[in-house]
Amino acid sequence: MKKILRFIASLIIVFFIGFFLAGGKDAMNPSAFTRVIQGVLPSHDTPQQKPKDSAENFSAKLRRFVFLPDAVNEKVPAKNFIPVSDLPPRLTEAVVAVEDTRFYTHPGFDINGIFRAALVNMQYGEVTEGASTITQQLVKNLFLSQEQTMSRKIEEVLLALDFEFRYSKNEILSLYLNSIYFGSGYYGIYNASHGYFGKEPSELTLPEAAMLAGLPNAPSLYSPYEDFILAKKRQFIVLDAMVRAGYIDEKTSNGAKIEPLYLAH
Repeated sequence: MKKILRFIASLIIVFFIGFFLAGGKDAMNPSAFTRVIQGVLPSHDTPQQKPKDSAENFSAKLRRFVFLPDAVNEKVPAKNFIPVSDLPPRLTEAVVAVEDTRFYTHPGFDINGIFRAALVNMQYGEVTEGASTITQQLVKNLFLSQEQTMSRKIEEVLLALDFEFRYSKNEILSLYLNSIYFGSGYYGIYNASHGYFGKEPSELTLPEAAMLAGLPNAPSLYSPYEDFILAKKRQFIVLDAMVRAGYIDEKTSNGAKIEPLYLAH
């Protein structure tokens, strides 16, 4: 038990360092830690309202950690849920290549990714690159807001660790693909595959899979129904990432880039 606690403590310490270097919005704000504490403890400023709100908020978060599978089942619809084993390998490879190349080896957050983003952000003097893993993105999409405060980041990494402890990598990837927003009103890979290409996800070709894999990064921007040229450029980025990750070779990538795409509408 002591080894486990030391391991978790080490992860949290490293996370704090990485969060600071990666340019977390509140990382350099002296009041950041005060707000973290205030997010957990009741405030004495408005005794008739704040304590109750804080208590309810803390209770909801506690239930989420204790009964995580139940909370996940409430958020991810069972209808049209497709496990990774029933999806084409090229689709899952494309998603991992462009979103989280170390997905199958990290414990929920990627130290290498955090420090890579830190170097990029320090180079540009602003937050230009994030370091969220697929697990962290899943946590944010299901339970958290998109704000970059310290307290939310702490909750995000703890939930990501909890997910990694309770679910296999393929289960996490399945939850991600079945809940993520792909733009144009399509949530989940089933709806996105039918909405954009009029076919079952298992029938997706490499060019189609690469285009869909690129959408969650900015779904409203990259949707081919909104801007096909931008969607195509994003598809190129995904295919290049697949080459770098070793999933496909240059010849296959180049062939997929020029293969015609036929949208459902």
